Amino acid sequence: MERNGHDVRVWLALAAVYVVWGSTYLGIAIAIRTLPPMTSGGLRFVAAALVLGGVLLVRAVPFRMRWQEFGGAALVGLLLLAGGNGMVAVAEQHISSGLAALLVASTPLWLIVLRTVFRDRPHVLTLAGVLVGFAGVAFLSLHGGNASGSGAGITVVLLGSVSWSLGSFLSPRIPMPANPFVASTIEMAVGGAALLVMGAAQGERLHLASVSGQSWAALAYLVLVGSLVGFTSYIWLLGHAPISLVSTYAYVNPVVAVILGAAILSEPVTAAMLVAGGLIVAGVALVVSTERRNRVDGRPAEQETPAGAGSHPAAQPASEP
Repeated sequence: MERNGHDVRVWLALAAVYVVWGSTYLGIAIAIRTLPPMTSGGLRFVAAALVLGGVLLVRAVPFRMRWQEFGGAALVGLLLLAGGNGMVAVAEQHISSGLAALLVASTPLWLIVLRTVFRDRPHVLTLAGVLVGFAGVAFLSLHGGNASGSGAGITVVLLGSVSWSLGSFLSPRIPMPANPFVASTIEMAVGGAALLVMGAAQGERLHLASVSGQSWAALAYLVLVGSLVGFTSYIWLLGHAPISLVSTYAYVNPVVAVILGAAILSEPVTAAMLVAGGLIVAGVALVVSTERRNRVDGRPAEQETPAGAGSHPAAQPASEP
């Protein structure tokens, strides 16, 4: 399928991914004000799985797959959503949504580290981007918090980023359902169920009378807009736009998240966040642009290989929270 970067629909879908995925950090921050973090994540993904699965059934999309493919999607769901996304919600109890987004922006850098560990040899400029980005992560980790809880929050969100990166790295290398929407339905169902179990094990309890209307509205936004509209736009982009263009969301999302957090929640934007965020975004931009040039030169970037119709989104350096 030809990918046209000049199609207005491409820019509309890209704007949706930029704004929607950037806004989910704000949505999580509002939802967990009166909803337990892991329980809210579990409800979000189970609900999204039911909606997406229902749409697929109505459209008679077959769910036939081998057990190995189901197991692969389940594993990816655990790593991406329970380990990755769930940890973002837990971390946002202690750090701002903007700070969480800046740290999650390091996901493409962790993917390069995994590629290097598993005998791939990234371009020297790619490695330079990783070093610049991780310098920003280190600076943000040391100077991004001003309370005792901030250190714990930063650690949790970084662990979540590693979990998300591992899921993204494994996805194109293990058996997965051929249809990306079927795979994502399984991932969301398994990841959401795991978060509900994890929340219950940690003593989280859902007291309906204590949940505010704002938290319910934020949860509904995360289900319908964050997980479904954003995800559908992303899947469409994979088949209709150059992956080098699609990948730019990785360093636009944190900027959107910081702006929204400051404008709506009055979250502080410190000098340390600006400096470290600039380093992280610059590092990720260098990685993405170098991988794009390598592909044009005939050396495809490994983590961006399955970028067409039928590819699975977790094969990309995705970081939707």
